[in-house]
Amino acid sequence: MLYNLSNDLDRERAAVRWQSLVSKGAMVDLTEHKRRTLSQNAYLHLLLGVLAMEFGERMEYCKSVIFKRVVNPELFVQRVNDRFAGETEVLRSSRDLTTEEMTTAIDRLKVWASEQGIYLPDAGEDDKLRQIEWQIAKVRDFL
Repeated sequence: MLYNLSNDLDRERAAVRWQSLVSKGAMVDLTEHKRRTLSQNAYLHLLLGVLAMEFGERMEYCKSVIFKRVVNPELFVQRVNDRFAGETEVLRSSRDLTTEEMTTAIDRLKVWASEQGIYLPDAGEDDKLRQIEWQIAKVRDFL
């Protein structure tokens, strides 16, 4: 569970959860999350929705193949040594990107899309982004 400790309610919920885990003698992993902004997440989701509709693909395909493997492999594609499979390729989760890395990844996606003849609106083009959001809502079950 993630708790935003700058929020009073979350801070209180985290304290209660912490006390519960302490009383159980549980093993925990306490990690500080430095993530990109929620608006970046929402913006990326809309851009991936545009690509999904343009290409007739599912959004997950557009995210894992186009966004991660084709456009941003140096940010996402990692080689790891698996004890059973040997050296193998895995994709880094987008949630692990910093704000700056996500900005770079989104900028590259927009350039790539433009080269494919697809217009992806800028983050500040609210009217166009609302229209995309509405279009995605209509076909969400198919993306």
